[in-house]
Amino acid sequence: MHTLRETFEQTDGLSFPGKTYMEELLKPVFYDQREHLFGAMFMIHKAHTTMLAEQGILEIAEADKILDAVYKVEKMDKDEIEYSPSYEDLFFLVESRIGELIGEELAGKMHIAKSRNDMGEAMYRIVLRDYLNETVKQAEKLCEAILYQAENHVLSIMPAHTHTQPAQPTTFGHYLAAIYDNLQRDINRLKRAYQTVNKSPMGAAAITTSGFPINRERMVELLGFDGLIENSYDAIAAGDYLTEAAQSLIGLMTNIGRWLQEFLRMASREVGLIKVSDAYVQISSIMPQKRNPVSIEHSRAVASSAASEGMAVIHMIHNTPYGDINDTEDDLQPHLYKGFRKALRVLKLMHAVVLTMDFNKERAYQQAKENMITITELADVLTRDHGISFRKAHRKASVIAKKATADGKELYEISLKVINKWLEDVSLNEKEWKEITDPYYFVYRRDRTGGPNPDVVRDMIEERK
Repeated sequence: MHTLRETFEQTDGLSFPGKTYMEELLKPVFYDQREHLFGAMFMIHKAHTTMLAEQGILEIAEADKILDAVYKVEKMDKDEIEYSPSYEDLFFLVESRIGELIGEELAGKMHIAKSRNDMGEAMYRIVLRDYLNETVKQAEKLCEAILYQAENHVLSIMPAHTHTQPAQPTTFGHYLAAIYDNLQRDINRLKRAYQTVNKSPMGAAAITTSGFPINRERMVELLGFDGLIENSYDAIAAGDYLTEAAQSLIGLMTNIGRWLQEFLRMASREVGLIKVSDAYVQISSIMPQKRNPVSIEHSRAVASSAASEGMAVIHMIHNTPYGDINDTEDDLQPHLYKGFRKALRVLKLMHAVVLTMDFNKERAYQQAKENMITITELADVLTRDHGISFRKAHRKASVIAKKATADGKELYEISLKVINKWLEDVSLNEKEWKEITDPYYFVYRRDRTGGPNPDVVRDMIEERK
């Protein structure tokens, strides 16, 4: 009678690769490599072979034969390449295909002074720099759309919120210019991550360089890197290029997610400030009156998912040894690629939504008159024009707010006679009270650097353009 172990080994096998190992590790890794690293792998094969020939390590004729075979194998339809247990991974399969064309011995010379370690790190960096570049490009397109709408709405007065409560009047243009500046900082963080990522580890080999007279600086040029990771141990062991890229992704998606939530509030029927284009809303299956802004909802969800992919990277690297480890390689890399692909979906969707959305200026202006959010100006007027200390003016404004609330009235609904009675020892004139209760004057008086005054916002926009 077979033991439990013997029964399992009969189906799983006794030699490498065991069925479970193959199904749960080698095959998934193979297809991840095929999807993400195929082009970068051939780029490195060609560059390294070229460098070996230039250094006299390979004869020119040998390099030509190797390069010819590399070009031919590169033309394979990668989607037709299937996993085979005959090869540990995609790289050995490709090496075998090259060997079939020019012989194993010559194909093997392609790997002189090159390791899976420095080659792997270089591939990851090549793929990641492309994702960072494309993310910067799409984020800048979204910035253009945001600035376009900001310029259209420098006069669109609306309530600003603090602690989710109506606080003071501002303009939609002022609000959007703030989002633009935040997104620009995210773009700068992506660009800094790119600078860290786009360095060459080639020539580090396994971790200590090589005894062959290779030219590491030449590999920088051939692979389009901006510089060299000089210390070979650093080139193989460091994972900060991964965490920096992940952190830039997390920051971008977290910051965008915050104003996506705001947009959903503004797009609600109750608030009614933003109207999403019909192209990006869906109708309820049962409630015909509904215009569901699912493009923003999906973007919010996908942004959270993208940020979580970045967090997975941070957690996978945390407390790992400083060296060549699988934790930062086959199992980690797809999280970054998936995260950036999701981020690109969010950026493209929101570019379309922002560029085509409408803003209800009249409704926004009415909301800016409500909830007594101009009352800060009452305290300012009492201090600026009537010589009252600001603390005392603030107390008087607080009394007005409480009495108005008790009466269930907005400021503009209260007569000047009543206001002066509540103020007791100071009297306002009609012009002062009208301007205090009108959000138009509130906004126009805030003409300090960075304020919501339309001329100030126009200047900010022109500077950013």
